[in-house]
Amino acid sequence: MKNVSIIVNIVLAIAIGVLFVLYFTGKSDSKPELVANEIAGDTKISSEFSAAWVNMDTVLNNFDMYFDMRQELEVKGRKMESEMNNRTRVLEKEMIAFQDKVQKGLVTRSQAQQMQEGLAAKEQELYRFRDELRMQFGEEEQVKLRQIQQTITDFLEEYNKEKGYYVILSSTFGGPLLYGHPAIDITDEVLKGINEKYIATRPAKKK
Repeated sequence: MKNVSIIVNIVLAIAIGVLFVLYFTGKSDSKPELVANEIAGDTKISSEFSAAWVNMDTVLNNFDMYFDMRQELEVKGRKMESEMNNRTRVLEKEMIAFQDKVQKGLVTRSQAQQMQEGLAAKEQELYRFRDELRMQFGEEEQVKLRQIQQTITDFLEEYNKEKGYYVILSSTFGGPLLYGHPAIDITDEVLKGINEKYIATRPAKKK
């Protein structure tokens, strides 16, 4: 759990990196009007259908909701680690006390066997508790991941009502989109929009 932020970064980058928003609202008998986008020199973009792409690495690295989510997970991870360490230390002390009594001959064989079985049961319970913590943390992480993904998707659907793109692609390092023309890069617009929407609805932090 010491590497919570690293784990979250990797999971989010992989999971959200494949986000595709295909075929948005609106059907028409005629093709949408297309505007050629001119940038450096004589380079122009023209096609039979409109498309755009978003750099998801940039979005995640600058999305306030992601930072809040990561902070919550880090706090949760530290609490879980602290609780696990406390229980482990308690069990270790009991084991040391047991070994001391056995070495000094302060307990009978029958008592030693019962004490050893009790410690073994506590050890197994500690492992079960550890596994439950890991499962709980993983579930919370996945829920927050889906919340971020849904937030971006919902924004793009609303955003595209005006833009009218047929497809909006996601670009991440090592992802399927190897190249996206700068003329159809809408990363800044999307990032600005989702941050404004999130900040407007962000719950007040507890002091």
